[in-house]
Amino acid sequence: MPDGTGPTTPAAAAPPSPAPSSPITPSPSTPAPNATEMTKDGGVKLIAHNQYQATRLLRSDLPSDPLVLFRRWLADALNPPVGSGLVPVREPEAMTLSTATKAGIPSSRVVLLKEVDTHGFVFFTNYNSRKGAELAANPYASLGFHWRETSRQIRVVGRAERLTPQESAAYFATRPRGSQIGAWASTQSAAIAEDYLPHAVAEAEKRFEGHEVPCPPHWGGWRVVPL
Repeated sequence: MPDGTGPTTPAAAAPPSPAPSSPITPSPSTPAPNATEMTKDGGVKLIAHNQYQATRLLRSDLPSDPLVLFRRWLADALNPPVGSGLVPVREPEAMTLSTATKAGIPSSRVVLLKEVDTHGFVFFTNYNSRKGAELAANPYASLGFHWRETSRQIRVVGRAERLTPQESAAYFATRPRGSQIGAWASTQSAAIAEDYLPHAVAEAEKRFEGHEVPCPPHWGGWRVVPL
């Protein structure tokens, strides 16, 4: 399943995919039997092969703005149109975020997309985490979406910009209280003692008992703006 170049050019939004009138035939949801075998040196070889089935994506089917196509595909992933042949994608908001140090050493992890607007892709995190530190030093990032159920893969390359404190606080206010407390207690990407987190959670709960939990200054959103 080849990828495109991300939602920055018409051909960038994803791998070959059907026109609206040509539904996808979903690939099997279970792996083939004997999908792995052991090698002589104790390694594991993956021998299963999933045949991804998707019809051609024609340039004539693409809107001029790739973000419009992404939002359309995301809507289809969440709520497939009746009769389209598509199936719901499990956690389509999950995306692999790749960042790099100033020296270009990369790292990747899965984060959750919280908004896609006319400017880019928004996620939230601890600014003191490894990804936060790397984005501060090197603001370029890439995002990868893999929607197996619809044989679609999307790649985004762009520049990451911090949301304003007001934007971050507005989203933070919508989070469950437990998640809000966790944002104060967690020292993301840092080494901690085994019993640190329960104590930190208890301290945060005591600190904000009877009050709304404010957005921590070390926590907030990033928007990846496609290049």
